[in-house]
Amino acid sequence: MIEAIFFDLYGTLAGFKPSRYEVQSNACSYFGIHLTVEGVIKGYGMADTYMSHENTIAPIRLKNPKEKDDFFAEYERLVLLGDDVKVDSYKALEIWRKIQNIPHDIVLFDEVKHCLKLLKSKDYTLGLISNYNKRGALLLEQFGLTGILDFAVTSLDVGFEKPNKIIFEHAITMADTLASNVIYVGDQIESDVMGAINVGINPILIDRDQINTKWSKCPVINDIDQLDGVIEKTFTISD
Repeated sequence: MIEAIFFDLYGTLAGFKPSRYEVQSNACSYFGIHLTVEGVIKGYGMADTYMSHENTIAPIRLKNPKEKDDFFAEYERLVLLGDDVKVDSYKALEIWRKIQNIPHDIVLFDEVKHCLKLLKSKDYTLGLISNYNKRGALLLEQFGLTGILDFAVTSLDVGFEKPNKIIFEHAITMADTLASNVIYVGDQIESDVMGAINVGINPILIDRDQINTKWSKCPVINDIDQLDGVIEKTFTISD
C-alpha cells in the first residue's frame, strides 16, 4: 500500500526562470556562441548526469573554491557540447561566471502545487528529498510549500547527498512508514531512481525533456500532472 510520496526538487518540481536555454543563450552571445534549444536540452542532460555522479564521490557543497570552479567549468563545457561547441576549461568557466551575473531564479513549474494538493487530499504523506545546500524547512518556505509538503530533507540536514541511502532512510523515518510503501519521483537516474531502488523505494522517473526515452526499469512520466494517473494504474492501493 502506498502511504507516502517523496519528490526531488530541481528538474522535478522546479526549474529555471528564464529557461536554461534563455540564460545560456544570453551568456554565450557575449562570446559569439550560438546555441539551439535542442542542443541546450541535450547538453544539460549530460551536465546534470555528471553532477549527479560527482555528488556520489565528492559532494559539490564540500568542495573548496578551486574545486568548485573546476566542477562548474566542466559542467558548462558539457552543456555546450550539446550543440557541439567545444571550449577549454578556462573559457567554460568564463561563460559560467557570466551566467551567474544574469538574473534568473529557480521556481516551481506551473502545475506543481495543483498536483501536490490533489495528492494531499488523498491522505498521502508528502516529502521532499534534495541535494540543495539549504535546510529543509527553509527550502519549503522559499518555494511556498510549507503546509503542502509534510517535510523536506536535504543534504545539508543529514550530511549526505543522494544517492546515499542515509538521506532516503531519514525521509522514510520522518514519514513513519516502510520503504515499500513509498514512491519517489525524480529526474536523475543515478541519484534519484537508483538511490530509491537501493533502499527499496518505488521510483518514478520524470523526464520533462524526453532524454531518457529508452528507460524501462520504472514508470516514466513527462509532466508532474501525470503522476496521479500512473500511481493509480501501476501501484496497488488498498485501505
